[in-house]
Amino acid sequence: MSAYSRTPRPALWRAVIIGSAAAAAALLVATMSTGPTPARAADPTLHQLMVNKGRVYFGSATDNGELSDTPYTTILGSEFGSITPGNSMKWDTIEPTQNTFNFTKGDAIVTFAQAHNQIVRGHTLVWHNQLPGWVSSLPAASVQAAMENHITQEATHYKGKVYSWDVVNEPFNDDGTYRTSPFYNAMGTAYIADAFRTARAADPTAKLYINDYNIDGTGAKADAMYSLVSSLKSQGVPIDGVGFQGHLAVQYGFPTNMQANLQRFAALGLDVAITELDVRMVLPADSSKVATQNQYYTNVVNACIGVTRCVGITIWDYTDKYSWVPGTFSGQGSALPWDENLLKKPAYSAIAAALGLTSPSPSASASSSASPSPSASRSASPSPSVSPSASPSTSPNPGGGCKVVYAASPWTESAGVGGFTANITITNTGSTPISGWSLKFSLPSGQTLTQSGWSATYAVSGQAVTATNVSYNSAIAAGASIGIGFNGRWTGSYTSPTSFTLNNVACS
Repeated sequence: MSAYSRTPRPALWRAVIIGSAAAAAALLVATMSTGPTPARAADPTLHQLMVNKGRVYFGSATDNGELSDTPYTTILGSEFGSITPGNSMKWDTIEPTQNTFNFTKGDAIVTFAQAHNQIVRGHTLVWHNQLPGWVSSLPAASVQAAMENHITQEATHYKGKVYSWDVVNEPFNDDGTYRTSPFYNAMGTAYIADAFRTARAADPTAKLYINDYNIDGTGAKADAMYSLVSSLKSQGVPIDGVGFQGHLAVQYGFPTNMQANLQRFAALGLDVAITELDVRMVLPADSSKVATQNQYYTNVVNACIGVTRCVGITIWDYTDKYSWVPGTFSGQGSALPWDENLLKKPAYSAIAAALGLTSPSPSASASSSASPSPSASRSASPSPSVSPSASPSTSPNPGGGCKVVYAASPWTESAGVGGFTANITITNTGSTPISGWSLKFSLPSGQTLTQSGWSATYAVSGQAVTATNVSYNSAIAAGASIGIGFNGRWTGSYTSPTSFTLNNVACS
């Protein structure tokens, strides 16, 4: 059995726990979960902690059935900065019959994300699985046109609404050979480059990823992916990132050299991300298994934070209530940081601690959770062209100054045209706290912001940009740092801004 697993099928999406052993495990995990003691309102969310590390998001997968569960969506909308639709953007949902497209379910996920100022990871455009029967029935000569049409229609529909796409999902077998599919059978390996070029043409601003499981650590499959991505880069194929699914299990060893493996892909000039994280165990749970699970979650977070271009982590739904694991792996479960009653488990504390929270509060039930409201835990508006309705009360830092690190990841789409993601770390180098802040800088000529900013409200006038704090990051303690960022476009050639002021004080 593989140490990790592949993306779930829709029929396996809900957790179905059967048998006395599983029931006993559920009771044990419930006793391990922290009780309904009210949490401190000041506790940051996982997304906030991730952004404070200079990264883009901490996210969760979800699906349409869950959106009717109000206690669930309360947490989903407040704890996370990114949403991945588990099934509602896959081929069998979007194009069940040829040239008949149904975006209803995907639109519902996007609408939820927009209402909570979250970004969306599109999943997935081309995959060997969850294909409607008509795709496999196509003559080989018709496959390329059908694939390009599907990508174009879907990516165009969600243009400007999706932060990134898993363009090609799971192209390899575990031994590093290419997986057979209608696309591989008809086009050979060329289908991968063609899919990326088609996606870029349909949506020039979305980040384009290749995504797979069992590539988290070094090994034959990871080496095959590295060779493929290196080849795509050398051909000028517009690939921006690699997704490492991260379906782990405590009964198997932790992936070998995960951080070093992520780093070698990042060194190719690519973003990397943990895209489908969970850590399952054979039930019933016990203290040893829980301790191993906590360590695995900690290791994954540390590996990502240790690689500058690791932009985010997504858990494959956040609660055991909707985990796909029990329906796929008989007798296994308890894979996620929240239990079936939406209470935080020790795994949550392990993740938060790895992200820098030294004393996380006890969990609360969904009805009494003190998690910040959606408006307090995301950018106030995803649109950089809208100025804040009122300026916050800002205080300069009389005890010292500030430091700004502007880290951009630009890419080229054609001669003289491209996009970029900018991650900005603001540090209070003074001796007193800053309460309320406004960061100002000018974009070089030819650059513009898109509508995908996070952790600040952005106002743009010509090339001048003002980024103003949102509720959860308004205070910067002496010596502390926060992270914000945005996506942009450039023409001519790419350069980064060179000067910044915070509350009208020049920063180093």
